[in-house]
Amino acid sequence: MQYVTCLPAPRRTLSVIALFLLVPLLSACGFNTIPTNEERAKAAWSEVLNQYQRRADLIPNLVETVKGYAAQEKDVLTSVVEARSKATSVQVTPETLTDPNAMKVFQENQAQLTGALSRLMAVVENYPELKSNQNFLALQSQLEGTENRIAVSRRDYIEAVRVYNTALKTMPTMIWKWIWYTGSEPYQTFNIEDSAKQTPQVKF
Repeated sequence: MQYVTCLPAPRRTLSVIALFLLVPLLSACGFNTIPTNEERAKAAWSEVLNQYQRRADLIPNLVETVKGYAAQEKDVLTSVVEARSKATSVQVTPETLTDPNAMKVFQENQAQLTGALSRLMAVVENYPELKSNQNFLALQSQLEGTENRIAVSRRDYIEAVRVYNTALKTMPTMIWKWIWYTGSEPYQTFNIEDSAKQTPQVKF
């Protein structure tokens, strides 16, 4: 004969009541803070990547347009193409945001692309016909808007990481890291020299 052991009905009822009482208490003492903040940081990083990709997508048309008027500026055009290739070759995913080396390479490549675009825009000053070309003006406007979006998304990511990283090392949430979220590690944030943070000047 097979016996099934189970809690008596009154004890089951008490267990269910205890569970319902415990859940809000866990939430109130920060149990959900770490995963919630981590997901926000991941979402903010996805937006950073989205805006950098938007910039990368604009560059081929921009280069072709400039080439049509300033083909002799081969070195500048080549530097933009090469910088774009490097910038899009390294992607820091949410799973590798804790890797300082990956973040460093990503930032350096994006900074190089920003610098190459700045030089390209400086060259454009020498070509009045290009500056009045409608296709170029549209690309200029889109690039300017994208650079602004990059700045905003980068700022939002920095703040999301600050909140998440703070939760990992302050009470009471650090207790949950020790006990429950042992695999949670601080995320890397932007640390680019001020000179490298300057966005390309695209207004004429």
